[in-house]
Formats: sequence, C-alpha cells, structure tokens
Amino acid sequence: MALSAITILRDIILATVRNTAHGQWKVLVIDEATKKLVDSVVKEDDILEEHVTNIERIEDRRQARPEMDAVYLLSPQPHIVDCLMADFERRRYRKSYLVWTSLLHPELRTRLDKSAMAREQIAQFRVLNIDFFPRESHLITFRDPWSFPILFHPACNHLVRKHMDDLAQKIVSICVSLGEYPTIRYHRPRNPVHEASVLCSHLARFVQDELDQYAKFHEDFPPPSARPRGSLIITDRSMDLFAPLLHEFTYQAMVHDLLPVKEGDKFLYKTVVNQGEANEEEKDIEIGEKDKIWVENRHLHMKDLLEKLVADFNKFRAENPQFAKSSQNANSINNIKDMLAGLPQFQEGKEAYSLHLSMAQECMNIFQKCRLADIASVEQSLATGLDEDYRKPKNLADQVVRLLDDEDVSFPDRIRLLIEYLLYRDGLLPTDIQKLLAHAQLPAQDGEVIHNLGLLGAHVSRRLKDTKPASQPPFAKKQPPKPEAEESGLSRYDPAVSAMLEEHIRGTLDQILFPYTKPYLDAAEGLMGQENVSQASLRSAKPTWARTRPSSVEPRQRIIVFMAGGATYSESRACYEISRTSNKDILLATTHMMTPSLFLRQVADLSADKRRLGIPAEQPMPKAPAHLFEKEPQTIPQATPQIPLQRPSNQSQSKEPPTAGMTAMHLGFNGRGTSGTLNGTGKAHPLPMPPTAAESPPSGKLVKRDKEKDTEKKKKHHFFSSKS
Repeated sequence: MALSAITILRDIILATVRNTAHGQWKVLVIDEATKKLVDSVVKEDDILEEHVTNIERIEDRRQARPEMDAVYLLSPQPHIVDCLMADFERRRYRKSYLVWTSLLHPELRTRLDKSAMAREQIAQFRVLNIDFFPRESHLITFRDPWSFPILFHPACNHLVRKHMDDLAQKIVSICVSLGEYPTIRYHRPRNPVHEASVLCSHLARFVQDELDQYAKFHEDFPPPSARPRGSLIITDRSMDLFAPLLHEFTYQAMVHDLLPVKEGDKFLYKTVVNQGEANEEEKDIEIGEKDKIWVENRHLHMKDLLEKLVADFNKFRAENPQFAKSSQNANSINNIKDMLAGLPQFQEGKEAYSLHLSMAQECMNIFQKCRLADIASVEQSLATGLDEDYRKPKNLADQVVRLLDDEDVSFPDRIRLLIEYLLYRDGLLPTDIQKLLAHAQLPAQDGEVIHNLGLLGAHVSRRLKDTKPASQPPFAKKQPPKPEAEESGLSRYDPAVSAMLEEHIRGTLDQILFPYTKPYLDAAEGLMGQENVSQASLRSAKPTWARTRPSSVEPRQRIIVFMAGGATYSESRACYEISRTSNKDILLATTHMMTPSLFLRQVADLSADKRRLGIPAEQPMPKAPAHLFEKEPQTIPQATPQIPLQRPSNQSQSKEPPTAGMTAMHLGFNGRGTSGTLNGTGKAHPLPMPPTAAESPPSGKLVKRDKEKDTEKKKKHHFFSSKS
C-alpha cells in the first residue's frame, strides 16, 4: 500500500479510541486544537462507530455523565489542564482515560500526579505524538505561519529557544508516527552573513536529542522493519530564495499564486455552480484530497492539464450515453462547460469538472492578461543564470527595466522581478535599487522588503568597487536536458530541494554543506549505502548481510525533508517527482505553506514593530472558561411519595449498553485489552472498581427502546456542538 501520512494519522487516532476503554461505551472529549487535528484526517461517523456515544468539547458546557467513561484526547496546554481539573472536581465522568497529542510539560504532569482527586479518576495516561497536520499523502504542515517572524525577525530572539523546542517535538512526532529513527543531516550555508544561519544546526541537535531520549525510554522504538533506515534533512527558507518568488506554471502552484483561494483549515474556492440554470448559485467548494481530479492533476504543467481535462471529459462523456445525443464537440473548455450545464443528473461529476475547468480557464486568463510568459522567460534566466539555450544570458538588465515599465505587469509582479534581479546580481548599488523602484513606480515602503532580504542571507547592497567574492549557490548549475527530453522554456528552474535530494540519494551530497548530527556513525552508514541498513539492525544483533534473498518488492526507504520558515508548492511537487523516479518515499514537512504574496508580506514584516504582528507566543495565555468553575444549581427535593425499592423482574437487568443492537457491533476489535499503550507511553493508575449494574441507582436511566431512539438521533447530529 502506498505511503500516506493522512492514513497513518487516521489509523493511529481510530486505534487509540477503539482500544482505550476497550469494549465499553464511552464519551470522547476533545479541545479546540485537537478538534482541528481530528477533523483533518477522520470523519465523525468513523469515530462514533468505535463505541463512542458522543463527542464533546472540553471548553463547552456539558452534562455530567457519571455512568460513562471518558476518553480525553487533549493538547498539552495549561488552560486545557485547568479544564481537566474542573472536570475532576465535578466528577463529570466515571473513569478518565487521558491521551495527549504531545509531551505534557513536567510542571503540568506534576500537578496531575500530586492531585489525589485526579489520581482517583485517571484510569490511563499516555502520549500519542501526533501534533502535526497531514495536508497531502506526502505533505505535512504545522499550520504555524508565525514561525517565520519568530525565526527571522531581529526582535524575536527571546522567542527562538522555546519555538525550536516546539518544532523539535513536532518533528519527533512525525518520526514516531512513521516508525522512523532516521539519520539526521542539516543545511550549513557557506560563508553565512545572516544571524539565522545557525538555525538548522541548532534545530537538528534539538531533534537528535529528543529522538535519542525517546528511544532510550521506549525499547520498542523503532519497530522492527525490513525497510532501510530513513533520513531526515533539516533546512530552512533561506536555502532557496528564488522558489517563493518565481512563477510556477503547474496547476496547484498557479491556483494558489493567481486565484483568490481561501486558505485556512480548509482550502476553498468560490465559483458559480449550475450556471445559466434556475438554481444558479455562488458556492465555496473545498479543494483537497477527496477531489480525485485535483489529486491526479495538481502537479501537471498547465499546457498538459488543459489537454488532460479535455481527454478525461471525453472519457466521461463516452461512459455516459446521455452525452451521445449532444451535437457539440468537446474540443474546448467553453463547449465542455456548456455541455455540463445540461446534465443535472450528474451533479457530483458536474461540479468537479466545472470547478477545475473554471479554475484552469481563470489561470490562463490571468496568464495572458498579465504577460506572465514574458515575465517568466526573464525570471528563468535570472534564477538559473542561463538563457533558454543554456548559455550566459545577455541584456537582462534591459529586459527587466522594460517589464518594470510595462503597464500590463502588476505591481506585485514588479517587486518579484526586481528582487529576482537583485539575487541574480548578488546585490546592487543603493542608487541602482532606487532607480529600479522608480521605474517600477513602487512605493518607498517596498524598499523595506528588499532591505529585509538580508535577514535571510541575501546580499542586498554592495559598494562600487566591492572586491568581496560573489556568494556561491549551494548546487551546481543545471545541465542542458537531453535532446529527446521535453522541457518547457518557462520551467527550467528546479528548486534547491530537488538537487539536494538527488545528491543525497546518489550519496554525493556535500557533508560540509549538509553535515550529519552524528558524523562518525551516520556518515559511515551513508558511505556503506543506506539501502543496506534496516530499521531492525538498530536493535537486533542479526547482521543485514545475513538476510535471505531479497523479495520482489522491497520496502521503500523514507526520506523526510523539514523546511523551517515555510515551503512552496514547487518544492512539494519536486519531492513527489523525485519520490516517483527514485523509488523512495519522500515526505515534505514544514511550518506552513508559502505563496509568493505571503512571502513578500512576511519579509516586509521583518522590519515592523513586532508588537504590531500579534505573535501568539507574546499574547496573553488562553484561560479555561469561567463556566467550568461555576457551581451547578442544586435541585431541591420535592415532597413526593417514595418509590418502592422493589423492581419488576423484567427491569432487573436494566444496566446495559445504550442499545442492544449497537452492543452486537464489534467494528475492528482485535480482542485485546487496553493495558498496553502505543509505543509504550501509557501509564495506568489503580482505581476502585466501578459499581456493578445491580448497585447502580435506577434514576435517570433510559429504557432500552428509548436508548435506541436516543442513540440513533445522536448519530444523525453533529456531536462537536455542546449542550447547554
């Protein structure tokens, strides 16, 4: 089965819910942060099928359920521990199984351990190491755009240590979830001139220490596997400053660069559905892994995409005879859109094709209107240092000035082009920078963007007779393609990540530019060939040469690339492509995904007053809601006749699961108890035995038929909402 970070995280969450309080009906309690994590990979119905009667938010008002066990899936934040202690104070649930998404701070753990009230109610304590967001099968983000100013803003030095600790924990979470104990390499730039040049070396050592500590206390890590030992390469945004500026003409990159996509927990694009019909409406449609057309085509060059969309539509047309009656030819996007408008019975396929045809057409409209072909031709020469014939380019300054003066070139494209020219020249005279800004008719504040590039290692300005040698690129210039190879003249530049991965796989990656954190051990392993070192050899004494004849399908080695400060869609595409051609599984992990507009905005903010940026680490810590600590109203008993204690014989077994029908369900149970924990991280606390069915008071219980109706009703509603 192909590797998918989404599937791995989904399986971990569902297995944890299933095997915690095994076989018992339970409530799942989450917080705001873990809700986002769960929503990103798991459907609510899949959770409810694991003997879960309800999903509740710990911050919300909730009814007490003293007859039910609760599985808490929580983020290790101080105010969440406050919410948890409030639940213990109320004895809201019978037993509490605590599952944390990452390591709890020692002070918070001590607070729980010293509380007799907490010890009495905690049935299990474990750390799951899942504090990350898989966005695609091979793309993982931390959803943390604030990482960029913390790492590169001069006034945020006091925040860097804590932030690196957090990043290291998240990277370790990825490794643990994948079952990888990788060798670690990091980018160390040649002749650095910026303060953040030591970022990767410090982060790599933090990660190495955390991984070693985890392996020390978890003898089952890494799990035995015939898969070759993985690699982790840590780099940052400053390694490649061209990638977030260039116009990329693959589908995914163009959509995020040119179209008004709403980027948040989900990626939404507003389009008109049922155009020309009575039920025409504007609708936000999600772009994600559930969209097969998007997944299959997102890395295609736009010229190939348009041809493939037409071909796929013709195939769809042939498979549905209703199309045969149409006299129109499906040879253009407009004809296809007109044909789709007449097919209300194929609503799902109709909306998917309409969405992508609309987005592709809008991208091409902008491409033509804003003269992106002319801009990209100059950009590629600036980024590669070679023209389309792979020779030294001529008259680049004149070409840049002409484009800066062109009214059809947008202002954001002008500043991108100006910065690319500065990077190509390895710095400009201050007077030349001012002249180019005047040609581009850009405001003076855009000069701050150019000046701030120095914080990322760029040479911004130089003197007239500067004898300082030009900075060397980390990798050699790209060689001309073979005559039979197809390459677009507008896509000649390959991100630095691409060259880095290719050299790492060949075993030729410079160990001075990308040293190991354990050079004496890992470098020797690299010289032997990492394919010969399996995960099992880290713990077992059996030598790898003693393995029997290799199987026809060898497990693929995994390479994790972590880019601090944001990664681009061109870099994500490069990882997928090299993964496909090298027979490796390459995953790109990053703090956040970066578009050209976001990159320019974040670089501009590096000279702003950091108080204006609203960095969460400097904001007041969130607090537990006050209503959790309010006293519940006491009910005054009414003078009513006492109910006889004797029960009818047919109600003596009233303590049953919520429904008899649901009791018979055993979805995916493996018959094992919950005393063991994932990766050995669990800790159980002895508790008094819960009351038996006969000892439980009958008040507040539902009869069997009412419980069945109540359970069916709950399954039809959204259980992330709270009850007042």
